[in-house]
Amino acid sequence: MRSYRVASRAAVAACMAIALAACSGTIGNVSHSGSAGEWVPSAAPTAPTVNPSTDPSAQPSESPSGSAEPLARFYQQHLAWTACGGDFQCSKLVVPVDYAAPNAETTKVSVIRLRSSDPANRIGSLVINPGGPGGSGVDFARAARGIYSQAILDHYTIVGFDPRGVASSDPVQCLNDPQTDRFIAADGTPDTPAEILQLQALGKLFADSCKARSPKLFAHVDTRSVARDLDVLREALGDKKLNYFGASYGTYLGATYADLFPTHVGRMVLDGAIDPTLTNVEITHQQLKGFELAIGRFIEDCAKQSNCPLPAGVEAGKAKLAEFFAGLDQTPLKTNDPKRPLNEALAENAVLSYLYFPQSDYGQLRDGLKAALNGDGSVLLDLLDQRISRDSNGHYTDNSNAMLYAVNALDRPDRPTVAQWQTYADQWAKEDPLFGRFFAWGNIPFDYWSAPATNTPHEIHAPGSPPILVVGTTYDPATPYPWAQGLAKQLSQGVLLTRVGDGHTAYGMGSTCADDAIDRYLTTGVTPPVGTVCH
Repeated sequence: MRSYRVASRAAVAACMAIALAACSGTIGNVSHSGSAGEWVPSAAPTAPTVNPSTDPSAQPSESPSGSAEPLARFYQQHLAWTACGGDFQCSKLVVPVDYAAPNAETTKVSVIRLRSSDPANRIGSLVINPGGPGGSGVDFARAARGIYSQAILDHYTIVGFDPRGVASSDPVQCLNDPQTDRFIAADGTPDTPAEILQLQALGKLFADSCKARSPKLFAHVDTRSVARDLDVLREALGDKKLNYFGASYGTYLGATYADLFPTHVGRMVLDGAIDPTLTNVEITHQQLKGFELAIGRFIEDCAKQSNCPLPAGVEAGKAKLAEFFAGLDQTPLKTNDPKRPLNEALAENAVLSYLYFPQSDYGQLRDGLKAALNGDGSVLLDLLDQRISRDSNGHYTDNSNAMLYAVNALDRPDRPTVAQWQTYADQWAKEDPLFGRFFAWGNIPFDYWSAPATNTPHEIHAPGSPPILVVGTTYDPATPYPWAQGLAKQLSQGVLLTRVGDGHTAYGMGSTCADDAIDRYLTTGVTPPVGTVCH
């Protein structure tokens, strides 16, 4: 079982948050060194006005001291930075768990920075988010030199943060390691009532475990709350405007921030955009179509390679994969781990997770499929473990799987019943026999989520913001290109940049045209001409 969720962009030696499309999003683990400083009060400005039309908790309430601005103490904090390895400095930002009750519990957000290489020409901070939800912005920032151009590193202090509940920011915990193994390996194409009951039991266990193990943050890791944390961070950094680079799910976070604080937006890049009007069901369905297209393009590319294990032709290749998956449903393959044979769910997760970045993923996927089709499931299982952050000791090194469900359950209220998912599975299987059922059944935990959603799908306009650069890639499987078109059209100052090509997101994916346009916007504020298309 997995979530359908959205991923982050990748870069060489960078952490990566991936969706196993109907799968779990993960992020590579990067070790932390040094200690993080704590916040101390400063004489910073008081909390700004939030757009009340987009945030029901925006109205100030009286604090016990009688202050009309209970958020002032958060906006007045000063970040105390300490060395945490190499040229990096770390700190902790304190924010309220519940913005509707700011005088109650607090939580800490881990922050990291890499100072600009050219202080004389420094523009300000560039806050970055790699996606997920569940991706570590701290790890992402540690890989900044392998992701961003020298022009960006010269002009900006790169600031990463682990959103509330993620990684080193009071992480939400759900299943333990053995339970997570069972969850990911659960039959994603149930054929019998017993198999459906097993999925239900695992989904309920997942949701109940999140609430039991993380009662403080369980209901407060929604994107709206993280966006408000972002504004507290902006003030703590000493920036009047938020300059921001968000990839994949990070685009939804950035757009949400822009809607709440449009006059606080500086230069904002939203790469691999999500359309905020979509429900969970619509997102899952449209991702299914994106991955159906992506597997076809992988098969076409595979036929050009000498080590391709699939027959030529998209339909023939899909038929071979369907036969392979069906065989695993009956007889899993042996692997190097006798407790974890490669079954249908693990194989489909592995294949889907390696459709994101053709330059790096396709070759590994060919090798994994070749070994599996010859009877050895170890290679595909090892590839999957890299993507789900499972180490050789069977430990999951991050909590991204938990955060995928936790955030999305709060961001959108639609929670179909098992009977409804059965209907979707049947319908989607007719559209895509290879992955249709697998995508539908990955959402069962939402049925048992006890915390109510804090948001509903709606258009985001961010009136009063400066131009916001929205970037879409035409064959992006995880964030289909129409989503970028939709968001750019909704935003009052949205500008769409199109990259024609494969893979998830655009920046650093081989298009000099797209990279230069993004760099130019971030360093000068000048957006590319309307209708710009890059190859």
